[in-house]
Amino acid sequence: MINTLKTSLKYAEYLLVLTIIFYWYFTSNLFNPIAIGLLVVMALQIIFKNKVSGIMIPLLFILLSLYMLLALLSELREFSAFNADAKTMLISGLLYLGFTIMCATGMFLNYFRKLIQ
Repeated sequence: MINTLKTSLKYAEYLLVLTIIFYWYFTSNLFNPIAIGLLVVMALQIIFKNKVSGIMIPLLFILLSLYMLLALLSELREFSAFNADAKTMLISGLLYLGFTIMCATGMFLNYFRKLIQ
């Protein structure tokens, strides 16, 4: 388990790219400017490895994920009863947002360590 966590922290940028691709795949349209912009920003970060943007980008991902967590909770309140659809939405949303927050935290820690050194 510890080795898996260390590996995921080491490749946090690439895992965030996978979350962006996952988000893009499950949107209804192929031309998604938000996903394209996020992919471009992450590609530039992977290429240039700027320390300051390496701290700012994961903070943005964490803030956006927390905002989306609030949106998920707001959507759950609209269900009159906690049925199978609500359970599916809650589980899939928490898994996706939790994974995104974990990867963004790993990226933040990687670049924060580099900035301190």
